[in-house]
Amino acid sequence: MFKTNEYFDGKVKSIAFETTDGSATVGVMAKGEYVFGTSTVEYMTVTSGKMDIKLPGDANWKTYKEFETFIVPKDVKFNVKVDSDTSYRCLYK
Repeated sequence: MFKTNEYFDGKVKSIAFETTDGSATVGVMAKGEYVFGTSTVEYMTVTSGKMDIKLPGDANWKTYKEFETFIVPKDVKFNVKVDSDTSYRCLYK
């Protein structure tokens, strides 16, 4: 039914589930900087707090606030910075 995931020594945790649109996770990140890799296209929506994101090929960081979504391409690594506990939803396509 649900699968729990834990990364970066417990600083990032999520619960995976299936939707009519595909696989998804909801999760939280503790304050910190992280590098994530993708195996599918990911639609990330910040649900509380804010995330600073640096996608491959981008020279600058971009801030996403509550209810803003960004898209991460398949098979890349991207950087995330959060300055406080932040929650998100990720839809995998």
